[in-house]
Amino acid sequence: MLKRIIIALFLLITGVTMAQDGTISPYSFYGIGTLKFKGTAENRSMAGISVYTDSIHLSLQNPAGIADLRLVNYSIGGSHKYVNQSTSTEERKGSTTTLDYLAIGVPMGKFGAGFGLIPYTSVGYSLQSIDSITTTTYSGSGGLNKAFLTLGYKVTDKLNIGAELNYNFGNIENTTISDIGVQYASREINKSDLLGFSFNFGASYRTMVSENLEFSSSLSYTPETSFNSENSRTLATVLLTSGGGIGIVQEDEVPVEDTDFTFPSQYTLGAGIGKPKNWFVGAEYTNQKTSNFTNRTFDISNVMFTNASKYRVGGFYIPNYNALGSYWKRVVYRAGVRFEETGINVSGQNINEFGISFGVGLPVGRLFSNMNLGFEMGRRGTKDFGLVQENFFNTFLSLSLNDKWFEKRYYD
Repeated sequence: MLKRIIIALFLLITGVTMAQDGTISPYSFYGIGTLKFKGTAENRSMAGISVYTDSIHLSLQNPAGIADLRLVNYSIGGSHKYVNQSTSTEERKGSTTTLDYLAIGVPMGKFGAGFGLIPYTSVGYSLQSIDSITTTTYSGSGGLNKAFLTLGYKVTDKLNIGAELNYNFGNIENTTISDIGVQYASREINKSDLLGFSFNFGASYRTMVSENLEFSSSLSYTPETSFNSENSRTLATVLLTSGGGIGIVQEDEVPVEDTDFTFPSQYTLGAGIGKPKNWFVGAEYTNQKTSNFTNRTFDISNVMFTNASKYRVGGFYIPNYNALGSYWKRVVYRAGVRFEETGINVSGQNINEFGISFGVGLPVGRLFSNMNLGFEMGRRGTKDFGLVQENFFNTFLSLSLNDKWFEKRYYD
């Protein structure tokens, strides 16, 4: 077991170095970047719903769900995103590949515990604005990571409760270069190191409403918290070379105060119905009070934060989970659709996002381990008013591996 723990710790440490720059979206310029999906590939294939939990998959969205585990679960997931970005006059394409989560869940009787690491926000953009005199280039990188510790408790056979402690950390760098056509250009770099704790509380309830149908419901709540942002700013006179290089002529550090960064509260309500081990359909609503959102060190005149909302509907179908003679009848088929109001308003336009997802869960090995493959296509933003519209196609892959710890062996 010690070897397993060492491997798990190594994976978590490795994940810290991989959980940055997971986007190329210009909308990651605002706030602390684009919020990453917090959940497994299994959830993501069902539009992100978290209301359904079982004994062989890890729950990353609602801490109450981890109390349902009956086997030790190792989960790792990653994704590749292809994006076509366009305005009314221009178009470009790009892609990113990221590690989405590393986590371990451990059942302990009526309790369940888990820990892991996920990238929580991502910043990654490169933009250019040209007017009659000035060419301005904007670029950014970094993001916020979340190390979490979860504890769930099965109050009754129908009711679970749970709590999650998160340590959030990361850094963000924003660079602006202004060239007015003379010998030298000016460059401004703003850096922020973000640190802070947050909490997430959850509950789930399931009951049979008929001989074959089971009703599921869930609630999770994240209180508003404050993060500390250690800020720095440098101004420089630079020489831009024809090959795209930058030579520093003079650079000065400008004193900037450290700030408390408000991270908004959030709640999620979900409900669904299905036949156990056969099919399930659920819906969820999430509200995040991003109207309280604050920037780190600088204000942006044409941007306003409003409350964010998410609407998700999804589910799965298993033809026959116990069909030992037919592999494809044991496969889990998933699908879902979502609509999100991101809470960002640019030049009077709300930035919304829409996505359709589908995927499969493929049984592998023993103890109900599985590999999960999913796809999502969707759109964010608009071409109106000089803004950017993003059409994206996501591919996500995960492993959900189950094992038994402390199992008594009769033969060595």
